[in-house]
Amino acid sequence: MSLDDLVYRARPAAAEPEGVLVLMHGRGVDETDLFPLLDLLDPDHRLAAFTPRAPLRIPQQPGHHWYAVERVGFPHAATFHNTYQVLGDWLAAVADETGVAPGRTILGGFSQGSVMAYALGLGAGRPLPAGVLALSGFVPTVEGWRIDLEGRGSLPVYVGHGVNDPIISVDFARLARELLEGKVDLTYREHPGGHSIDPRSFDEIREWVARAVNAAGAGAGPTAA
Repeated sequence: MSLDDLVYRARPAAAEPEGVLVLMHGRGVDETDLFPLLDLLDPDHRLAAFTPRAPLRIPQQPGHHWYAVERVGFPHAATFHNTYQVLGDWLAAVADETGVAPGRTILGGFSQGSVMAYALGLGAGRPLPAGVLALSGFVPTVEGWRIDLEGRGSLPVYVGHGVNDPIISVDFARLARELLEGKVDLTYREHPGGHSIDPRSFDEIREWVARAVNAAGAGAGPTAA
């Protein structure tokens, strides 16, 4: 698979990339939605940064989707697994293109995009990333996918969620906290808003990204040529 097998936007690093940042958008939008956050979260351009477009179009629904929604918390299995495979292959192409190992890649997203960040960052058989940034989402429950937290105690995971979210209840974030606490290096934040990213969290997330990249860089080298 090549990078061009998904539509995406890229923001290059200022020099040799110290890591990779991938942000995955929510349901019904596209790769432009989170693109402004790349500079906000990595202002020094240390990282090669990408916002891919979800591959699925659903009739009579706007924008692009990572999977079909049947019930919140439980992605439609066939569309989820198709995206999981495509996105996993695309991330491998990112590693080949940038020369940055998966272990120095932060996987982040909002809403549906955070579900895919959880899935690809914590799924059984997946490479250990530099960090998982999950905003207003949930750890998926879907047949054929399982979480693997073995040996991930040092993995930075940042969870942010609005307590008044009418789309994905904050209860899903609290369930994720129960699942992950003590198994990963968890930062958990609730904010008073709804289905949104709290702008007051940007300074903390920026620092979290920098720490995660620094920690990963101390223990991982580039991919082989």
